[in-house]
Amino acid sequence: MAAVGPPQQQVRMAHQQVWAALEVALRVPCLYIIDAIFNSYYDSSQSRFCIGLQIFLRLLGIFVSSIVLILSQRSLFKFYMYSSAFLLAATSVLVNYYASLHIDFYGAYNTSAFGIELLPRKGPSLWMALIVLQLTLGIGYITLLQIHSIYSQLIILDLLVPVIGLITELPLHIRETLVFTSSLILTLNTVLVLAVKLKWFYYSTRYVYLLVRHMYRIYGLQLLMEDTWKRIRFPDILRVFWLTRITAQATVLMYILRMANETDSFFISWDDFWDLICNLIISGCDSTLTVLGMSAVISSIAHYLGLGILAFIGSTEEDDRRLGFVAPVLFFILALQTGLSGLRPEERLIRLSRNMCLLLTAVLHFIHGMTDPVLMSLSASHVSSFRRHFPVLFVSACLFILPVLLSYVLWHHYALNTWLFAVTAFCVELCLKVIVSLTVYTLFMIDGYYNVLWEKLDDYVYYVRSTGNIIEFIFGVVMFGNGAYTMMFESGSKIRACMMCLHAYFNIYLQAKNGWKTFMNRRTAVKKINSLPEIKGSRLQEIDDVCAICYHEFTTSARITPCNHYFHALCLRKWLYIQDTCPMCHQKVYIEDDIKDNANISNNNGFIAPNENPEEAVREAAAESDRELNEDDSTDCDDDVQRERNGVIQHTGPAAEELNDDTD
Repeated sequence: MAAVGPPQQQVRMAHQQVWAALEVALRVPCLYIIDAIFNSYYDSSQSRFCIGLQIFLRLLGIFVSSIVLILSQRSLFKFYMYSSAFLLAATSVLVNYYASLHIDFYGAYNTSAFGIELLPRKGPSLWMALIVLQLTLGIGYITLLQIHSIYSQLIILDLLVPVIGLITELPLHIRETLVFTSSLILTLNTVLVLAVKLKWFYYSTRYVYLLVRHMYRIYGLQLLMEDTWKRIRFPDILRVFWLTRITAQATVLMYILRMANETDSFFISWDDFWDLICNLIISGCDSTLTVLGMSAVISSIAHYLGLGILAFIGSTEEDDRRLGFVAPVLFFILALQTGLSGLRPEERLIRLSRNMCLLLTAVLHFIHGMTDPVLMSLSASHVSSFRRHFPVLFVSACLFILPVLLSYVLWHHYALNTWLFAVTAFCVELCLKVIVSLTVYTLFMIDGYYNVLWEKLDDYVYYVRSTGNIIEFIFGVVMFGNGAYTMMFESGSKIRACMMCLHAYFNIYLQAKNGWKTFMNRRTAVKKINSLPEIKGSRLQEIDDVCAICYHEFTTSARITPCNHYFHALCLRKWLYIQDTCPMCHQKVYIEDDIKDNANISNNNGFIAPNENPEEAVREAAAESDRELNEDDSTDCDDDVQRERNGVIQHTGPAAEELNDDTD
């Protein structure tokens, strides 16, 4: 088989895209029907039987529309083929009835809706047009139902019989009989064909039921729903539904404005344009389905915004492409939490604008999470290209300026309330995050500029980040109190209560737990490091070796493990965050009494330092260890600093590779 060339692949991809677009377009009417059913009202003054019948018909419509919505592509196309054939048959019957019994072919003008006379007023031309119309409807009916042989010719003849009676000027009662007979024959044929296809419908329904039950038993409900969500392209369906609905409403409103202003111009004033936009926004979130549609549109906007920012800052992280998922979820949760679709139109516009402000701050927080790793990577790897640093620094500056401008504008137009307090708190928190990131970035750039091992760098980075985390934790507690006040005194709801519980768990409890765990890990590592002997001064020159982790020489001091290996205190402390063993020989790193029995201390290559007394080294290090323990007891270093510092200290040895593996 010959290989498929690029042009053939492009044609095939275009063919698949066309079928996918057609499939999405065919599923959209189901959402229109469901939305119309949800937005319809019934008269409560009617009898119980009528009310019950209306409820039953609504449930039936929702059920049928939902089934059609999740049909497979082949079944969906067949359903629309049969539905279109039924509509063509009904149209043909109505045309015959109206033309034979209600049109005066000799006295009526036939004009279009715009007042343009399309056909002559005499009968022959209209007869020909009627014959062409019935032939078109009949051929479409036969093609869609796939009717062959002589039956197709009989159906065409059946559709033309009323027209023949009209041409021959038969009496009225005979023409009525012909129309009734033609309609009855066409209806019986349609029912017969559908009855034959009913067998296919039964087996298809049974196959789908067995398949769904099988997938549910194997994969569970969640994976089944995810598979259906992707298979029918539900986000695309929601986008097309919302955009077409808004477009139709905009067209109607534009026509009403033109009629009200009595003008033929397509341009409207700014006031009318603003009113038009407000009305479209209000109607764009008046039901749960329209809120979902707006969420899908926001998802597309956020997705391409995230891709643009990633391309601008030069990031290739796959996890940072989730902005298109996070933004619509937050918007939909805010809409449910505030009861957006159930508010009055004027209140809905105000609530939607507030939700958009909260969503904007959340998106800015997410963008900061995308830029912060790139900023730290550039600073730790000592990249000197200004063109590489400028995009990230520009985005960071925007992330600092935009919250300030947003807070300034809101405080000049609104009085202080719980909503404005929440937006301001999120803006201040974002500015704090940007300041922390830029401060750490500056520290690493200073470290790379002097090209000297700065052992206190990790401590300074830890102090900066821990300060930011503490303030962020305080903001989380304050926001929990603000939400509790809103729920108790303003607008309480079950969804708001659930969101507060999630906020308390993720942003307060887990953050405090992780912070305390990091602090204790660092405290333990510092204690272990300070319990080891330290070599300084001239004794370092007698040990002709380098640190086995960073491959840098010992310039100021070195720590000796019980297995007689030398390391920088900073490098060994990072290792002890992960393991309790020596990077070289994997023995336990702690002081035992039998270490004093060793007569000499060897370096990493087995060299024995002359005239070295290990007992004296241990005694000298003990007092200094106590002093350092009191100074560094509260010092910590999180995992981010560990990865950042790895860019400064190039790990090229075997022990460094194992350190990186364990870190991953």
